[in-house]
Amino acid sequence: MRRVIILGSSGSIGTQALDVIRGNRDRFEIVGLATGSQRDVLEAQAREFGVESTAVGIHEAEQLVRDVEADVVLNGITGSVGLGPTIAALEQGRTLALANKESLIVGGELVTALAQPGQIVPVDSEHSALAQALRSGERAEVRRLVLTASGGPFRGRSREALESVKPAEALAHPTWNMGRVVTTNSATLVNKGLEVIEAHLLFDVPYAQIDVVVHPQSVVHSMVEFSDGSTIAQASPPDMRLPISLGLDWPHRIAGVGVPIDWSTATTWSFEPLDETAFPAVALAKRVGRAGGTYPAVFNAANEVAVDAFHDGRIGFLGILDTVERVVEAHDAPSSLTRESLADAETWARRAAAELVRGGQ
Repeated sequence: MRRVIILGSSGSIGTQALDVIRGNRDRFEIVGLATGSQRDVLEAQAREFGVESTAVGIHEAEQLVRDVEADVVLNGITGSVGLGPTIAALEQGRTLALANKESLIVGGELVTALAQPGQIVPVDSEHSALAQALRSGERAEVRRLVLTASGGPFRGRSREALESVKPAEALAHPTWNMGRVVTTNSATLVNKGLEVIEAHLLFDVPYAQIDVVVHPQSVVHSMVEFSDGSTIAQASPPDMRLPISLGLDWPHRIAGVGVPIDWSTATTWSFEPLDETAFPAVALAKRVGRAGGTYPAVFNAANEVAVDAFHDGRIGFLGILDTVERVVEAHDAPSSLTRESLADAETWARRAAAELVRGGQ
């Protein structure tokens, strides 16, 4: 019986995790629940699962992780505010089932230095796929990691054609149902850029050996190419319950948690190279990742401001990445990386991005 704390219990990852646990009460006991603000939802969840320890708010969630005995902490919080709970889970020796990619990307070596081998289990479908495929060989045998991207709603469009796209179009993701920021990040491919940084930090693979390929069907979630020329891919219909279940009980699999591919039906999977002229986010993210320090925090914070500005009609779609790149280029990183320097860098980046938006860039 694994004792589980779920952070972000009212969100998409949290509610799907509860669904997994609901069907497997013999394997899991929920000992803590936390949400950002939806107290009514939290109270209903606590009643259903008999949970006494709950929290509302980010600081309360971090304290919950420190106070409650647990085997696994599922961090399903959205945004870099999840850094505190991520650090708390690692410091307390919990297995961290990480859906909150921003806390790893922003925290960088602050997070990786705390983590013991195998302590962080990725919940993102792409990184869960990589973790599964990496079990097929030794670390020294890995030639490269290949992350798949759906291509979002604007796959195949030229940079010029992206000039006039509207917010509603950016939210029309062809595969996944996500929040506004993540869905927009999938349209710009910022989300894939963040995932490249995450893959580097999780698996200690150089950026030169991490590639992105467009796979519109979103059935192959990522691949690992080995030194002998073989490629191991993890494939399943798009459903986050599968990587969530692995995050909760890694490396064990839970029967029936996902629906398998129907091999009796004819189907076609396609793979296309990424158009880095139309979608420069991945290349920019690699530059940011190589720079390290506070640069990933600046990249992420500036993007959040730019996404809001796009949806408010203050900049165009291409203005999102243009704003982020200008903020990154203007950043002067501090000499040391601490939680305080990260917070300061994020504050600076948000202010710098807001000024660019107000000035029309």
